[in-house]
Amino acid sequence: MKTVILVRHAKSSWKDSRLKDFDRPLNRRGKRDAPLMGKKIREREILPDLILSSPAKRARKTAIRIAEEIGYPKEKIRYDDRMYHSDALYLLDLVRSQDDEHTSIMLFGHNPDFNDLADMLLEHNPSSMIPTTGVHCIRFAVDRWRKVQEGKGESVFFDYPKRYGDDRS
Repeated sequence: MKTVILVRHAKSSWKDSRLKDFDRPLNRRGKRDAPLMGKKIREREILPDLILSSPAKRARKTAIRIAEEIGYPKEKIRYDDRMYHSDALYLLDLVRSQDDEHTSIMLFGHNPDFNDLADMLLEHNPSSMIPTTGVHCIRFAVDRWRKVQEGKGESVFFDYPKRYGDDRS
Protein backbone atom coordinates (compact mmCIF):
# COMPACT_ATOMS: atom_id res chain seq x y z
CA MET A 1 0.00 0.00 0.00
CA LYS A 2 1.10 3.55 -0.77
CA THR A 3 -0.48 6.62 0.82
CA VAL A 4 -0.50 10.23 -0.37
CA ILE A 5 -1.53 12.95 2.08
CA LEU A 6 -2.37 16.23 0.35
CA VAL A 7 -2.29 19.32 2.57
CA ARG A 8 -3.28 22.69 1.20
CA HIS A 9 -1.37 25.55 2.80
CA ALA A 10 -2.96 27.34 5.76
CA LYS A 11 -4.75 30.67 5.46
CA SER A 12 -2.38 33.39 4.30
CA SER A 13 -2.26 37.12 4.81
CA TRP A 14 -3.13 39.66 2.12
CA LYS A 15 -2.28 42.60 4.41
CA ASP A 16 0.85 43.75 2.59
CA SER A 17 -0.11 44.32 -1.04
CA ARG A 18 3.55 44.94 -1.90
CA LEU A 19 4.43 41.29 -1.27
CA LYS A 20 4.67 38.90 -4.18
CA ASP A 21 2.23 36.00 -4.01
CA PHE A 22 5.16 33.64 -3.33
CA ASP A 23 6.12 35.60 -0.19
CA ARG A 24 2.73 35.88 1.51
CA PRO A 25 2.95 34.71 5.17
CA LEU A 26 0.36 32.86 7.20
CA ASN A 27 -2.23 35.00 8.94
CA ARG A 28 -3.35 34.49 12.54
CA ARG A 29 -5.94 31.88 11.59
CA GLY A 30 -3.41 29.99 9.47
CA LYS A 31 -0.93 29.93 12.35
CA ARG A 32 -3.66 28.41 14.55
CA ASP A 33 -5.08 25.97 12.03
CA ALA A 34 -1.81 24.30 10.96
CA PRO A 35 -0.98 22.88 14.42
CA LEU A 36 -4.62 21.83 14.87
CA MET A 37 -4.53 19.81 11.68
CA GLY A 38 -1.13 18.40 12.63
CA LYS A 39 -2.68 17.16 15.86
CA LYS A 40 -5.60 15.61 13.96
CA ILE A 41 -3.18 13.86 11.56
CA ARG A 42 -1.13 12.56 14.49
CA GLU A 43 -4.30 11.23 16.16
CA ARG A 44 -5.12 9.24 13.00
CA GLU A 45 -1.65 7.67 13.11
CA ILE A 46 -1.16 8.02 9.36
CA LEU A 47 2.21 9.71 9.39
CA PRO A 48 4.47 10.40 6.41
CA ASP A 49 7.85 8.88 5.69
CA LEU A 50 8.54 11.90 3.50
CA ILE A 51 7.28 15.48 3.33
CA LEU A 52 7.50 17.42 0.07
CA SER A 53 6.47 21.07 -0.05
CA SER A 54 6.12 24.01 -2.34
CA PRO A 55 8.76 26.59 -1.39
CA ALA A 56 6.18 29.42 -1.22
CA LYS A 57 6.27 30.95 2.25
CA ARG A 58 2.71 29.99 3.23
CA ALA A 59 3.25 26.35 2.17
CA ARG A 60 6.68 26.15 3.87
CA LYS A 61 5.35 27.55 7.14
CA THR A 62 2.35 25.19 7.06
CA ALA A 63 4.64 22.22 6.42
CA ILE A 64 6.94 23.22 9.28
CA ARG A 65 4.10 23.73 11.77
CA ILE A 66 2.49 20.41 10.91
CA ALA A 67 5.85 18.60 10.88
CA GLU A 68 6.54 19.88 14.40
CA GLU A 69 3.14 18.64 15.56
CA ILE A 70 3.56 15.14 14.10
CA GLY A 71 7.19 14.71 15.11
CA TYR A 72 8.69 14.91 11.61
CA PRO A 73 12.11 16.64 11.57
CA LYS A 74 11.66 19.98 9.80
CA GLU A 75 15.17 19.79 8.35
CA LYS A 76 14.08 16.68 6.41
CA ILE A 77 11.28 18.51 4.59
CA ARG A 78 12.13 18.61 0.89
CA TYR A 79 11.15 21.64 -1.16
CA ASP A 80 10.34 21.38 -4.85
CA ASP A 81 10.28 24.67 -6.77
CA ARG A 82 7.91 23.24 -9.36
CA MET A 83 5.23 22.57 -6.76
CA TYR A 84 4.52 26.30 -6.71
CA HIS A 85 1.92 26.75 -9.44
CA SER A 86 2.63 23.56 -11.29
CA ASP A 87 -0.29 21.39 -12.34
CA ALA A 88 -1.84 18.07 -11.38
CA LEU A 89 0.14 16.16 -14.02
CA TYR A 90 3.43 17.39 -12.57
CA LEU A 91 2.28 16.48 -9.06
CA LEU A 92 1.24 13.00 -10.23
CA ASP A 93 4.67 12.54 -11.84
CA LEU A 94 6.26 13.72 -8.59
CA VAL A 95 4.31 11.10 -6.62
CA ARG A 96 5.20 8.38 -9.11
CA SER A 97 8.91 9.26 -8.96
CA GLN A 98 9.30 8.71 -5.20
CA ASP A 99 11.54 6.04 -3.74
CA ASP A 100 9.57 2.89 -2.94
CA GLU A 101 11.13 2.74 0.52
CA HIS A 102 8.54 5.40 1.45
CA THR A 103 5.06 4.04 2.07
CA SER A 104 3.46 7.38 2.90
CA ILE A 105 4.23 10.84 1.54
CA MET A 106 2.76 14.19 2.49
CA LEU A 107 2.60 17.04 -0.02
CA PHE A 108 2.07 20.71 0.88
CA GLY A 109 0.91 23.03 -1.83
CA HIS A 110 -1.76 25.04 -3.53
CA ASN A 111 -5.11 25.04 -5.27
CA PRO A 112 -6.26 24.54 -7.93
CA ASP A 113 -3.43 22.02 -8.38
CA PHE A 114 -4.28 19.94 -5.29
CA ASN A 115 -8.01 19.85 -6.12
CA ASP A 116 -7.16 18.73 -9.63
CA LEU A 117 -4.78 16.06 -8.33
CA ALA A 118 -7.38 14.69 -5.88
CA ASP A 119 -9.94 14.59 -8.71
CA MET A 120 -7.43 12.79 -10.89
CA LEU A 121 -6.43 10.21 -8.27
CA LEU A 122 -9.89 9.28 -7.04
CA GLU A 123 -12.59 7.53 -9.03
CA HIS A 124 -15.07 9.63 -7.07
CA ASN A 125 -13.85 12.63 -5.11
CA PRO A 126 -16.14 13.11 -2.07
CA SER A 127 -14.82 16.64 -1.51
CA SER A 128 -15.21 19.20 -4.23
CA MET A 129 -12.67 21.66 -2.85
CA ILE A 130 -9.74 21.38 -0.48
CA PRO A 131 -10.00 24.42 1.82
CA THR A 132 -7.02 26.11 3.44
CA THR A 133 -5.24 23.66 5.77
CA GLY A 134 -7.45 20.93 4.35
CA VAL A 135 -6.00 17.41 4.46
CA HIS A 136 -6.97 14.69 2.01
CA CYS A 137 -5.46 11.25 2.57
CA ILE A 138 -5.57 8.90 -0.43
CA ARG A 139 -4.41 5.27 -0.43
CA PHE A 140 -3.43 3.04 -3.32
CA ALA A 141 -3.33 -0.77 -3.41
CA VAL A 142 0.13 -0.82 -5.03
CA ASP A 143 3.64 -1.68 -3.90
CA ARG A 144 5.48 0.85 -6.08
CA TRP A 145 4.89 4.57 -6.53
CA ARG A 146 5.19 4.29 -10.31
CA LYS A 147 2.08 2.08 -10.26
CA VAL A 148 -0.14 4.85 -8.86
CA GLN A 149 -2.88 5.30 -11.46
CA GLU A 150 -5.52 7.89 -12.12
CA GLY A 151 -8.89 6.98 -10.66
CA LYS A 152 -7.52 4.11 -8.54
CA GLY A 153 -7.08 5.90 -5.21
CA GLU A 154 -9.27 5.31 -2.17
CA SER A 155 -10.13 8.26 0.06
CA VAL A 156 -9.01 7.38 3.61
CA PHE A 157 -10.05 10.68 5.16
CA PHE A 158 -10.73 14.29 4.30
CA ASP A 159 -10.43 16.82 7.12
CA TYR A 160 -10.24 20.59 7.54
CA PRO A 161 -10.21 23.13 10.39
CA LYS A 162 -13.77 24.44 10.06
CA ARG A 163 -15.06 21.01 11.09
CA TYR A 164 -13.87 21.93 14.57
CA GLY A 165 -15.80 25.18 14.97
CA ASP A 166 -16.47 28.39 13.12
CA ASP A 167 -15.09 30.64 15.85
CA ARG A 168 -11.55 30.24 14.49
CA SER A 169 -11.35 33.53 12.54
